[in-house]
Amino acid sequence: MVLREEMKAMRVANVWMVAVLAASGMVAPLQAQEAAPRSSGTVKAISATGLTLTTPAGDVTVTVPDAAKVLVVPPGSKDLKSATAGSLTDVAAGDKAIVTGTAGDTPTALTAVRVILMKADAIAQTHAAEDAAWAKGGGGLVKSVDAAGGKIVIASGLKTVTVVVSPTTIVRHYSGDSVRFADAKVSTLAMIRAGDQLRVRGAKSADGSTITADELVAGTFRNYSGLIASIDATAGTITLKDLTTKKNVTVAVTSSSDVHRLPPMLAARVAAQMKGGAAGGADAAGGAPAGRAAGAGYGGPGAGGPGAGGDAQRAGRAGMDLSAMMSRLPAETLSGLKVGDAVMIVATLPGADSDKSTAVTLLTGVDQVLAASPSGQATTLSPWSIGGGEMGGGEGGGMGPQ
Repeated sequence: MVLREEMKAMRVANVWMVAVLAASGMVAPLQAQEAAPRSSGTVKAISATGLTLTTPAGDVTVTVPDAAKVLVVPPGSKDLKSATAGSLTDVAAGDKAIVTGTAGDTPTALTAVRVILMKADAIAQTHAAEDAAWAKGGGGLVKSVDAAGGKIVIASGLKTVTVVVSPTTIVRHYSGDSVRFADAKVSTLAMIRAGDQLRVRGAKSADGSTITADELVAGTFRNYSGLIASIDATAGTITLKDLTTKKNVTVAVTSSSDVHRLPPMLAARVAAQMKGGAAGGADAAGGAPAGRAAGAGYGGPGAGGPGAGGDAQRAGRAGMDLSAMMSRLPAETLSGLKVGDAVMIVATLPGADSDKSTAVTLLTGVDQVLAASPSGQATTLSPWSIGGGEMGGGEGGGMGPQ
């Protein structure tokens, strides 16, 4: 899913270079830096005498003489204490490298004095471990925040979970106009509000009621649902009349948006669940079952709240189910959408420079689901799969640094 991929893009593979440079004393005064050219990026190709490095400014051809030092560091290294000696034969395409040396014959050539290398397979293993750590954590809709006490209470699926935050917990919050995790800002507990959606990595108690957070990320999102009224392919936007607010909203669908289509048979099953086919008991009678708070899970506008009763409970559970299955549904694109399609959307808030929200997740093919929503109110999705052990659907079940 989007969140997992964006977190991967931000993680150690992209930030380690700066950390290593700073902590290892490799950041010299400006004059020294000018005297010792440096380049960093991803290894594109290797040869018997050097390598080609892809950098933000373009490809750089690096000659690696026998006298050059090649140091291999593990992912997450902030200095060279854990580095091991290597050689040019250790370099492979896809590895990350920092090269310092002398300028070559052209602006895109460099003769290496030292190569600091992070292996691609080690990065992948670190990503997998981080994914697993996020998957073992949890997430949900923020119910309350006690900044002084270091606690956040979230609704996760049909459970209430307390997230314990310490001074060492890394807290991030999405910027208002971006769906990229790389744009999530290091923040504070005081910035998180009730209604935010949150994902946490940390140690869970035996009964799952408490998570001690190592890292968490929160975002203020909006849920929209309704029929597409117009599509602007050039601007990459769709406009719909939101069933909850009864207002027209314009949402940008970008390459970072996670777009899927719900097959008719699955839509029918979810609609039947919302109508009470699988609920029974107190749900069918209009009361929330014992131990379940009305609107728990993905409840939000139109899916729960005081007095919402069993209908809202079923809508919230249907939203939870849809979010959990998102990654396994057929992918869709903006070009595959058409006017009149029913959609459910999780979007960022409009930014300071834009009046449009940006879709984090978009699910189409939900005509039957919206028709089954109680009192014309739509169930809601989450940007992440919450409470089911998966994060973002198939993101391998993890959100991991998702």
